[in-house]
Amino acid sequence: MSSPRSIDEVLADSRDGVDRVEPAQLHSLLEGDGAHVIDVRSAVTRDVEGHIPGAVVVERLVLEWRLDPASPHRMEGGPKHTDLVVVVCNEGYHSSLAARDLRQLGFGRATDLVGGFRAWKARGFPVEDRPTRYVD
Repeated sequence: MSSPRSIDEVLADSRDGVDRVEPAQLHSLLEGDGAHVIDVRSAVTRDVEGHIPGAVVVERLVLEWRLDPASPHRMEGGPKHTDLVVVVCNEGYHSSLAARDLRQLGFGRATDLVGGFRAWKARGFPVEDRPTRYVD
């Protein structure tokens, strides 16, 4: 059994050596169709705050099953292991852990949005009322 660790230590490890994406960088990537953006925020939060245009909503509970190319439950049109996958949560904490889990599945370019959706919105980037796509 491993020694107890704080969530801050686990979070720091999940970000170690990872090129996290800033909101302006994500905006450029979306304009060029250069990334798969996966929104793992709760429905309550998404409904109140809005959505990043082009992002696909995938519940965190099923994220690995919907993205894993070997899974019989994989979402249609999901990313390849070589694609850039940017995970988005509220503030960029939960998404760092989700991106770590995707890297463990072989998505070597899985990362997350620094500051999360709230940083995106605070910088004035586009927000939609409804998600582009929802995968349950």
